[in-house]
Amino acid sequence: MNSTPNPASRNPKDLYAGLIYIAIGVAAIYIGRELPMGTALQMGPAYFPTVLGGLLAFIGLISLLRSFLRSGMPIDSFAWRPLLIIVGATLVFGLLVRGAGLIVALPLFVLMTAFASTQFRWVPSLALAAATTVFCAVVFVVGLGVPLRLLGRWFGG
Repeated sequence: MNSTPNPASRNPKDLYAGLIYIAIGVAAIYIGRELPMGTALQMGPAYFPTVLGGLLAFIGLISLLRSFLRSGMPIDSFAWRPLLIIVGATLVFGLLVRGAGLIVALPLFVLMTAFASTQFRWVPSLALAAATTVFCAVVFVVGLGVPLRLLGRWFGG
C-alpha cells in the first residue's frame, strides 16, 4: 500500500497509530459501559477497562495531534506477514494453553512471535522463550495463584 501523504497530517505513522489507539480505547470503554464501575478502592468489572481505555484514547489523541506538528516519513507498505504470524501465534496460544499447559503454549507463542521479526535468531529467541516461561510460571501460577496448569491435561497435568 503506497501511501500518499495526507496534506493535513505531516506524519502518517503518528496519525494512524493515534487513530488505532483511540479506536481501541473507545472500544474498551464501550465494552465495559454496562458493568458496575466501583471505586478505586473497590474496583468493579468496568473499572480497569474503562480507565485503561481512557488512557489509551488519551495517548492516541496525543499521537494524533503530534501527527500534525512533527514531520515524518510516509508509510511505504503494510507488513502482512508479521501481522498474520502474530495473530496466528495468539490463536495457537489460546488453543493450546488449557490442553497442553503454560510451559508448552507460552514458549511456542514467544518463538512464533519472534519469528515474525526480520531479525529472528534461534538462540536469543529460545533464551527469551525459556526466561519468559519461567518468569510467568513463577509470578502468575505460583505467586499470584492464577489457575493455569503448567502441564495441561494432554500431558497428564
